[in-house]
Amino acid sequence: MLEKIPLSPKLSFPATSKCLGVIADAVVLLPVPAAAATTIERPEVRSRFSNFTFILQSSRPGLWLTTVWFYLLPLGQRHVFTSGVFWLGLIYACFPLGLLLYGWNDYVDFEVDEANPRKGTFLFGARGSMDQLRKLPLIIVLVQAPFVVAFCYLRGWHMLLWFAGTVAIVAIYNWPRWGFKGRPPLEILNQAGYLFVFLLSSWLNLVPQLSWQAMAFGALFAMHSHVFGEIMDLEPDRDAGRRTTAVVLGRVSAKMLIAAILFVECALVFYFFHDATLGLFLLASGAWFLADSLLFWRGKPYSPGQMRFAMIAWNVIALCSMPWVWWKASLTLLR
Repeated sequence: MLEKIPLSPKLSFPATSKCLGVIADAVVLLPVPAAAATTIERPEVRSRFSNFTFILQSSRPGLWLTTVWFYLLPLGQRHVFTSGVFWLGLIYACFPLGLLLYGWNDYVDFEVDEANPRKGTFLFGARGSMDQLRKLPLIIVLVQAPFVVAFCYLRGWHMLLWFAGTVAIVAIYNWPRWGFKGRPPLEILNQAGYLFVFLLSSWLNLVPQLSWQAMAFGALFAMHSHVFGEIMDLEPDRDAGRRTTAVVLGRVSAKMLIAAILFVECALVFYFFHDATLGLFLLASGAWFLADSLLFWRGKPYSPGQMRFAMIAWNVIALCSMPWVWWKASLTLLR
């Protein structure tokens, strides 16, 4: 049963409704991509299953475990598994949060995604019809609404700040023309917004915020992961005229950048947290990307099968490492 926390005297449902209105205005009023406004598509009948698949793919199930991994980090050695609020937050960190973060991206990336072989999958995101894309912003708002109400009821009005901050970060990245998405290296720095997952976990589960060292690790982890995604999308992005860090640097230099970030993460983990297991994993990962850039694939693109393998392998690693990270409280306690 969910923990029932009395409503704060300052919290009112009109305030919650106002926050939902802000989210709706930010998402629903987002300009439709030029191609989506002008493309004439053939009449087609899409089943309810097809629409459900599109919505689910838009939430990037292939990245759910990464978000859950972040959600669990502040909870090391804390027995929260009997708390209904914990499970509500964990559920939100999968489909609902994924839809907000990545559905918006799929909506504005229509033109680029049309030529991207990774899209149209549960691992890498959706490729929808015009009708599906037009309906997506409203679906995003409707999925967020019950969690806005529930989180504010259970933990107070300050949860509105979390939703507002998350929407702002996503808007800064995705907004047409002015967004960071096509402005390297700002699109990489924007990935520090994933720290909002740490904040969500701490506020919902009533635990202290992580140290700045753990926050720095989380931001760097999100950044190197994003660069890897840009490497996989290098050709579609370049062909569409999009500037990303990987397009500007080239595939080899982008892999070296990932290696450098991983080495910094390794140093943080060794020096501040004394976790040899996690540190050695990060060191090996950095060495792999360095060897890849110099000896193996170098400037050659990965095949779709290799990209799928990399994503599946990471999900297996994330899932298997969750109990270890929680039990060791690897990034929760400074040593």
